[in-house]
Amino acid sequence: MKAQSSATAPNWESLPALRADTPGAGNVIHFNNAGCGLLPRPVLQAMHDHLDLEAQIGGYEASAARSVQVREFYTGLAALIGAGPDNIAFSGSATHAYATALSAIPFGPGDIILTTRNDFVSNQIAFLSLRRRFGVEIMHAPDLPTGGVDVEAMARLMKEHRPRLVAATHIPTNSGLVQPVAEIGRHCRELDLLYLVDACQSVGQYPIDVEEIGCDLLTGTCRKFLRGPRGSGFLFVSDRVLRAGYEPLFIDMHGADWSAAGEYRPSETASRFEEWEFPYATVLGCAAAVRYARGVGLELISRRTPYLAGLLRDGLDELSGVRALDQGEQLGALVTIEVEGWEAVEFKAAMDARGINSALSYRRLAQFDFGDKDVDWCLRLSPHYYNTEDEVARVVAAVADLRAGR
Repeated sequence: MKAQSSATAPNWESLPALRADTPGAGNVIHFNNAGCGLLPRPVLQAMHDHLDLEAQIGGYEASAARSVQVREFYTGLAALIGAGPDNIAFSGSATHAYATALSAIPFGPGDIILTTRNDFVSNQIAFLSLRRRFGVEIMHAPDLPTGGVDVEAMARLMKEHRPRLVAATHIPTNSGLVQPVAEIGRHCRELDLLYLVDACQSVGQYPIDVEEIGCDLLTGTCRKFLRGPRGSGFLFVSDRVLRAGYEPLFIDMHGADWSAAGEYRPSETASRFEEWEFPYATVLGCAAAVRYARGVGLELISRRTPYLAGLLRDGLDELSGVRALDQGEQLGALVTIEVEGWEAVEFKAAMDARGINSALSYRRLAQFDFGDKDVDWCLRLSPHYYNTEDEVARVVAAVADLRAGR
């Protein structure tokens, strides 16, 4: 299904300034924002400044001196996703945040995890690990013929089986599909089911509102469409989860007080899901990335980024020997293609040689989706708002040229 390429191009008079703010934009055509976005200068500056301060006065002293700026990570990110700052926990990655959230759920034999066929690979492996260790059952809701989860079928499974956890990935890493997480959330609320959302690819690409989604837990990263540093992620924890006493399996002195020799008391906020040691330069870089995204405007980003992806998808769809793989009612800025006559690593290397950043995905990372599509690998191209229409045309031309050479 084609996505939004017929829409009017967003008028971005600020695009030259945004590109000037992006050092890497002059070096490569960066269509791997679903892996890591290119850092803007304010993010780099925030991190450099803090590392310089650590070198001058010491690490603990520098974090104390920047405590107000560190708090801006929580207030800024909370505002970005419609939450309160006490509902946000910093993490070293979205996967770590997800695993920490899962560890807080007291699973037992026979408990059901209801998820989709387009979930992130690490989440699925975590579910399988829980099955191996605790005897939980994993249930996958079916997809619609047009792609994406069948929400009504998923709702019926909720009512019939009362799963211990409902889990969905907003945008899977191996596809442009955007899942209807708010529709799933409405059914979870009606049935009072615990709901976990992976928003790793959607935060920074679309406006996110945890109240509208209706999730109890939501994980994300700062390195992708938020354009923050690597080694950063976060976990949103709802008030009702905090009040219910959920806490991670391994809680440390940051997340709890050792209240007596044989007792501890968890923090009343989402900080119970954090650990004592923090990469403070990274946290400050994330705070700067959130400020930058909010300054650009998520509504504007959410129109331009899928628009560029739609142009790219349409152009690639016209090429002989190239198959666009994305399916679903709504498609985002991840464009996946199969290219005849090439091996995966060889094709990506040829794109790299032309100064085009991309990524590869394999069937082992998307067993259901790639099995249904009968592909072993795909090339993933993911533009962002600072990319240009000319870059889209150059990427299409490069794929056409490489395909013609075979």
